[in-house]
Amino acid sequence: MNRKIAFIPDNYYHIYNRGVEKRKIFLEEKDYRRFLILLSICNGFDAVNIRDNPPEDQIPRKRKETLVDIGAYCLMPNHFHLLIREKSESGITNFMRKLGTAYAMYFNKKNKRNGGLFQGKFGAQLLNNDNYLKYIFAYVHLNPIKLIEPEWKEKGVANINKAKDFLDNYIWSSYSAYMRKKQNDPILNKKAFPEYFENAKEFKDFIDDWLQYKEDVR
Repeated sequence: MNRKIAFIPDNYYHIYNRGVEKRKIFLEEKDYRRFLILLSICNGFDAVNIRDNPPEDQIPRKRKETLVDIGAYCLMPNHFHLLIREKSESGITNFMRKLGTAYAMYFNKKNKRNGGLFQGKFGAQLLNNDNYLKYIFAYVHLNPIKLIEPEWKEKGVANINKAKDFLDNYIWSSYSAYMRKKQNDPILNKKAFPEYFENAKEFKDFIDDWLQYKEDVR
């Protein structure tokens, strides 16, 4: 089945996928760390030996020529979100193929299972206007709130301070990079994206504003 949208250089996309039958794809801290490492290792033109065992506690710091630019990411127990800029033709396609294959092989070997791990082809949305692109920065980074308040979008956040604290301590997203707690996240290339947030305070205020709203008023 052909994808409904084309990946065009210099355009931005929201990329996402979940486990087959909504199964968890991250079972322990080791899994999250492996996926983050693969976000860096697979984002290049060199072949990736997916049978290798890269370090599980360190993301490579040296940045080679990349297939795509990554502006934000968030890993959840059964799915993930990426904000990506297509740099050159087939960049996203090649990157996601390498990433999906490498992680699935790692996961299946570790858990002694066979078969596909992800729910078909990854999903993709073209972010073709400025407001939509900026909104995705909030959408991606606010995803972890579902883990403590599953219906927060519909009913609103019951405890704002608890939600903020949870985001501050959620380490499987790029949230800390925008809050300047992680100064140099080697996965990201922020310069390839519009500079919506000049400093950490502007980003924090932006996220706080979205925490105040319910789905029905968005």
